Amino acid sequence: MSEGHTDVLVIGAGVIGASSACHLARAGRRVVVAESFAGPAEGSTGRSFASVRGQWAGSLNIELSWRSIQRYRSFATDVGYRPTGYLLLVPDAAWAAQQEAVRLQRRHGVPVELLDTGAAARITPFDPSGIAGAAWGPADGVVDPHLVTCAFLDLARAAGARVLFRHPVTAAEADEGTGGWRVTAGGRVWLAQHVVNAAGGWAGEAAALAGLSVPVVHSRRNVYATAPDVLRAPLPLTIDVGSGAVVRGEGSRVLFYASRPDQSDGYDVSVDWSWMEPALERVAGRFPWIADLPLDRRGCWAGTYENTPDHAGVLGPDPSAPTWINACGFSGHGLMQAPEIGRLVAEQVVTGAITSLDVTSLRLERFADPAYTARAELVF
Repeated sequence: MSEGHTDVLVIGAGVIGASSACHLARAGRRVVVAESFAGPAEGSTGRSFASVRGQWAGSLNIELSWRSIQRYRSFATDVGYRPTGYLLLVPDAAWAAQQEAVRLQRRHGVPVELLDTGAAARITPFDPSGIAGAAWGPADGVVDPHLVTCAFLDLARAAGARVLFRHPVTAAEADEGTGGWRVTAGGRVWLAQHVVNAAGGWAGEAAALAGLSVPVVHSRRNVYATAPDVLRAPLPLTIDVGSGAVVRGEGSRVLFYASRPDQSDGYDVSVDWSWMEPALERVAGRFPWIADLPLDRRGCWAGTYENTPDHAGVLGPDPSAPTWINACGFSGHGLMQAPEIGRLVAEQVVTGAITSLDVTSLRLERFADPAYTARAELVF
């Protein structure tokens, strides 16, 4: 079996792997990307809801997302960034916390406004019962997952990276002599000083090949669609925070979803048609007008989140293997944070530590802390 040499082997050509490869290659590292699919963004990236927001309740997520949005809007090529906005409809019980979150977001430079229900309803019509007010992020919006991923990979290749499709990683073992790794991908062995585990929902399996453990699982998310030609005005992504019901426009269609509470873990991208009616009922509870629109199965799809127990990503070296860098498990917000995650991965590899941003809360070792409690922060 032939051997190749590289400084960094990146597992996965989704958006986080692509961003990591770009930043590493542009920092002067030899990079190989090994992807099991036949092309880029064929896992959770290409099946995402394609939305980005700077509205979070914690400083780290705000910085990861807002820095990434600024990168998307300054790309030299079109990556599909459109500031269509994000509208959060906030129930009475969460209004005080939402106001504090907005103050924090503004301190980080995120443009966000607090609206009364009347002003919010002029953006997206909704039933105002139980809603105290809304938060509106005009710089939030959408990107094109495929354009983004391909743009990062093009930049990585231009800086010397190799991107290998149909190259599943089937083995990984530590090389005691160099402190690096011997990784088998596509029938070839690569000797790499660092491995970046950007395998998305398969990150746990990738880590297990190396005798390591990362608590990441797939969780299906279904996106349902109305027929085309029903939308006459822009419809930004709008979330009923209390119920988790979500709507947004896509061309002349309306897309909607609501997470299934009993969704089992595992990779499954078949559309769950049994959940369409219950999801529609939940969504129509806040947006009654959607109940009158015809649905179109051809516009529906399913993707996956790569979830961790606290719905926050894992970023940084494995505590027992410092040249194995995890960048995975971002639980539905990998696309919106990928530019900054890739930059931080490169910082870890090049300098030996991430110091430009405090990512302590994303370290893998948090799950081994006896005091650890899984808490999700404003996850939709």
